[in-house]
Amino acid sequence: MNVFAVEGLPEIEPGDDIAGMIADRVDLRPDDVVCVASTIVSKTEGRQADLAEFEAGEQAQDIAERVGEAADETKDPRFAQAVIEESEELLMEFPIMLAVTQFGHIGVNAGIDRSNIPDAELLLLPKDPTASAQRLHDDLGVPVIVTDTSGRPFRHGQRGVAIGWAGMPAARDWRGTTDRDGKELEATVQAVVDELAAAANLVTGEGDGGNPVAVVRDWEFGDFDGSDALFREEDEDLIQPAIKEYYAGN
Repeated sequence: MNVFAVEGLPEIEPGDDIAGMIADRVDLRPDDVVCVASTIVSKTEGRQADLAEFEAGEQAQDIAERVGEAADETKDPRFAQAVIEESEELLMEFPIMLAVTQFGHIGVNAGIDRSNIPDAELLLLPKDPTASAQRLHDDLGVPVIVTDTSGRPFRHGQRGVAIGWAGMPAARDWRGTTDRDGKELEATVQAVVDELAAAANLVTGEGDGGNPVAVVRDWEFGDFDGSDALFREEDEDLIQPAIKEYYAGN
């Protein structure tokens, strides 16, 4: 497998043709997978915002006050309001805002970014990253993954994850195959879009030297059943109900 960044992309503006920019810079092969950072998808879809656009309600003011007291600094309640409005629900309000986005991803602050935005204060995630990936897939003719970076519980650091995809399944199902000792696998479903997003993030980089697009080449999905069930439904999840139960009692 080979993973390389697409070099020379300009600063993305609302309405820009990301697919055309990519196609101009790399000769894609039919089995390539293009990984596109959600930041440039959001920019081309006009998802920039300013804090002045959000009027902080009582919940946002309370969150900002509690978090500010714990951090010994002033927190802007308008940012908390932006997170609330970009969320289906908040699993946690304190000490972090852990949000379920409107498309099913769970992350701190609903994935709202405050860096690499020349003309605004906030960059919101795409409203529907899988629909965004589908449009890019239709234009490029190859599988597309929209990526973001987030932390993982119990570990330091950030890693790439998929928040939208098109042209390929999200996961490959190893259940029914056997291990090296002939034992049948009963639970293994591999989230390949997350693994490819993480691989892409190794070459795209961070900060002012980062590149927002990478191509994965010479990787094969293989002869497996596929699944798009990347985001767990709440009735299949052990963690969401436990968080809610804990905070309901505290």
